[in-house]
Amino acid sequence: MVRRKPNAVKERNTAARNILLAEDNEEMRAMLALALRDAGYTITECPDGVDLLMHLTPLVEHTGTVEYDLIISDIRMPGLTSMEILEGLTGNDAMPPVVLITAFGDSETHEAARRCGVAVTINKPFEISDFLAAVGKVLRTT
Repeated sequence: MVRRKPNAVKERNTAARNILLAEDNEEMRAMLALALRDAGYTITECPDGVDLLMHLTPLVEHTGTVEYDLIISDIRMPGLTSMEILEGLTGNDAMPPVVLITAFGDSETHEAARRCGVAVTINKPFEISDFLAAVGKVLRTT
């Protein structure tokens, strides 16, 4: 479960940035999408790893780029995990930065994510304000 701090200050995005959000839990996905939209981001939602992969097809096939400034994904999803997708895209210069979220955040998972070039891995549960701060930080450094 994700907790929202009372009276949390929302981080505002000054320029609309496009985020691809992949989360198989519908309630979690809706909550994260709402928080990101409230912060000024444009969100495309994916309910599973297969849909995430479809949105990244130009990168997989090396036929172009994607319109996303950031990818946020749960690690374990039906069909394909985000780690399986990222392993196939490691080293692709057109790949936008990635933030992973997981309920299974052991040190091995974090290390595997780092090897795939993931900018940040966030363990569930987390505070929405911390999540938005991490997203903002990744976008400011890209």
